Amino acid sequence: MPFLLLFLSCNSNDKKQENKISESKSTAINPDDPLLDTIQKQTFNYFWEGAEPHSGLARERLHMDDVYPTSPKNTVTTGGSGFGMMALLVGIKRGYVTREEALSRFEKMVDFLEKADRFHGAWPHWLNGETGKVVPFSKKDTGGDLVETAFLIQGMLTVKEYFKNGNAQEKQLAHKIDQLWRGVEWDWYTKGENVLYWHWSPTDNWDMNFPIGGYNECLIMYVLAAASPTHPISKEVYDQGWALNGKIISKDSLYDIPLVLNYYENEDADIGPMFWAHYSYLGLNPKGLKDQYADYWQLVQNQAKIHHAYAVENPKNFKGYGDSLWGMSSSYSVNGYDAHRPGNDLGVITPTAALASFPYTPNESMKMLHYLYTEQDSLIGKYGPYDAFSLEDNWFVPRYLAIDQGPITIMIENYRSGMLWNLFMQNEDVKRGLDKLGFTYAN
Repeated sequence: MPFLLLFLSCNSNDKKQENKISESKSTAINPDDPLLDTIQKQTFNYFWEGAEPHSGLARERLHMDDVYPTSPKNTVTTGGSGFGMMALLVGIKRGYVTREEALSRFEKMVDFLEKADRFHGAWPHWLNGETGKVVPFSKKDTGGDLVETAFLIQGMLTVKEYFKNGNAQEKQLAHKIDQLWRGVEWDWYTKGENVLYWHWSPTDNWDMNFPIGGYNECLIMYVLAAASPTHPISKEVYDQGWALNGKIISKDSLYDIPLVLNYYENEDADIGPMFWAHYSYLGLNPKGLKDQYADYWQLVQNQAKIHHAYAVENPKNFKGYGDSLWGMSSSYSVNGYDAHRPGNDLGVITPTAALASFPYTPNESMKMLHYLYTEQDSLIGKYGPYDAFSLEDNWFVPRYLAIDQGPITIMIENYRSGMLWNLFMQNEDVKRGLDKLGFTYAN
């Protein structure tokens, strides 16, 4: 059914486009449903057709209403571009583009990244897609962003593995990626301490002051930092900085499902937004991944199960929540951009939360996919499901974010074939990093 545009209104973070949403019941579908192909192609096209044309990188956001109040349309996201690189590999596998077409795009992306602003080897969160210059993410966030760099490197190393044994042109691309990987000064971002810091700015130095410890979306950063062949961190940085000398371990449960790790320090048992179970695990395979602190498959699968159980219980009685409508993450919302989770539930569902969880909860994720495409198709646009919606407030926004669309393409492929997991996990540097940190993992 076509959507009915009602009105545009402003809030403190962004303009919102308000739309009516239909109400209906959903049913489960077969795991082999062709909707998997449909949504993978649509979300892939965010990074193919919707890419910033000069750089080939992923636009931070695409607004189908063409209103960009917070950042220019030519702003590209480094982390989201790492996701986009992995999505392009899915495009080759699924026949959306040829290997040669994708190679040409990868060359454009990597050539741009070679010339773009870097700070001790780390790229900023945002770049101008035409000039390669930093676009401030916030007032003092004007330099290197080690977390976004990790997401980008995760994607680049996956591409390297795909092309490293190819023809001369493909091997040259793999070599260029390897040089960029070797240039990231992970150890410098410790400031000489046993913890990694998120940001450094040439104008504001370490003023952002964000040491990264305790569980969140950043596990991949510590793994890559340990894996670096040129600027590695020690295991002590991981144990003391990330794992907080063991305090990261949780004995709590929600819905009789173990949390495994603490999501928030000094708070009662709570669960994080679902992107914490996605971003680090687009290439890093949680199946069989264990260390002294966690079984990571149990961790991420349990997080998805808790989000689903919360929606079924629906303690706040929000309209529509249930077995086929679930999952919260960072996204647009009725109050602007927000990080949604059971402890911060505004009645907003973010489709990527359930749809990027296919490897963890295939039945529950399939029900959500079926519900969206058969019962709520006003929520579907050119590049797949829109970023967020609320049946409670009768609202959705016809806009997309790279960091939400990319995990859908990638994690559905990991569910279907394991492609991205297999490529990333075969990288020899990654294996050495995991070994160094004391992980066991599937070979």
